[in-house]
Amino acid sequence: MIQEYQLRVLPEIAANEQRLKEYLSEEKGLNLRNINATRILKRSIDARQRTIFVNLKIRAYINEMPEEDEYEHTVYNSVEGKPQVIVVGAGPGGLFAALRLIELGLRPVIVERGKDVRERKKDLAQISREHMVNPESNYSFGEGGAGAYSDGKLYTRSKKRGNVDKIFNVFCQHGASTAILADAHPHIGTDKLPRVIENMRNTILKCGGEVHFRTRMDALIIENNEIKGIETNTGKTFLGPVILATGHSARDVYRWLAANHVAIEAKGIAVGVRLEHPAMLIDQIQYHNKNGRGKYLPAAEYSFVTQAEGRGVYSFCMCPGGFIVPAASGPEQVVVNGMSPSNRGSRWSNSGMVVEIQPEDFINEELRMESGELAAQQNEQLLALNPSLSSSQLSMFNTQLLPLHFQEELERQCWLRGVDFFSASLLDAGVYQQEIITRLSTIRTQQSWLLDQRSRYDWGRNTYLFPCPHHTR
Repeated sequence: MIQEYQLRVLPEIAANEQRLKEYLSEEKGLNLRNINATRILKRSIDARQRTIFVNLKIRAYINEMPEEDEYEHTVYNSVEGKPQVIVVGAGPGGLFAALRLIELGLRPVIVERGKDVRERKKDLAQISREHMVNPESNYSFGEGGAGAYSDGKLYTRSKKRGNVDKIFNVFCQHGASTAILADAHPHIGTDKLPRVIENMRNTILKCGGEVHFRTRMDALIIENNEIKGIETNTGKTFLGPVILATGHSARDVYRWLAANHVAIEAKGIAVGVRLEHPAMLIDQIQYHNKNGRGKYLPAAEYSFVTQAEGRGVYSFCMCPGGFIVPAASGPEQVVVNGMSPSNRGSRWSNSGMVVEIQPEDFINEELRMESGELAAQQNEQLLALNPSLSSSQLSMFNTQLLPLHFQEELERQCWLRGVDFFSASLLDAGVYQQEIITRLSTIRTQQSWLLDQRSRYDWGRNTYLFPCPHHTR
């Protein structure tokens, strides 16, 4: 017999299957010997009061054992010889598009400008060790996209995304922990995600698809207003319908689209800073305990949302027990991201804190970061892609690309102010001020009782990318 129960238990009970069985036996009147197995279907932490509880939806197997897997399998059949579809980009959008194409009986051909997920790791280490960015292989470009080496969180506040259960099941089918099916804020972890991504690629290849690394789409092939395929930097062309899954950092793609009269529309962006705090401090605040989270609770998260002068201001990509990483995708850029390994074991937590900006805001002179020199440079970039553009067309297309120009110039201005790739991961909220404010003095001012826990070896260092102590500061 299988029974499902809603439970509200202490963290030490939720963390131990035997104690869960004993709790079920006592609270539900079950014979302990008859409870052969349990499965947690949903799990969330209620930290609103001083006593922390874990809410569980649990399935108990009474006098029988589970026969089914914990996740639902998707069948991927061979698509050898089937019509091909070109997928540009091997980030999450591209990989899931390719898997869906296989389900539909179509053969995906993925072209990815960066390297495979394992080779990328060498280029990421080079960013921090040598302060050099490979413009085609970095935290943004390469197999797995920006998320491969920046956390693997699977959570959104949006209610408009539809049912994501299938996505979680596909991740589990390719090696992710089944805990993501139960957790309210699921997380795979930077150290686990590369293997999952490799397994997804292997499924695509096994079914007859193709994956081409170090292959950048340079142009769409358009005939009679119909897309026929793509041209690449390797000189090879790929024919078939095209799915663009290029991500937000592929600015050259959007310039090409604008310059070649492909309809695009500007969308809003969020801009801000990344804040870092001692993980212990966040644990103490969120769990109402001066001793932190203890043995049975995970590193604490927080969420901040408010309105300021009609604009949304909110925390974003909160990484408990994680690291801040330099995320530039080219030279003369400073931009950072956050990540956490699966155990969220770092002594530091970080979060983006951003404000929303809408396309119409860029008409406002206060947000314009252009000069005559920059405007000329932007025109040159578009003319290089399409020399026949008129002055009025250049003006129109540059207006469409204003959010892109703003983002690009903001990252360049940070670089011009003397912030290098590595020290970018050591900044507090003063990143947009003339004077850079270091993290520790700010923390000590606000929390004079907080001891300095950072050693000389873990200043923003990611032990997954740097397994040995790294002495450079």
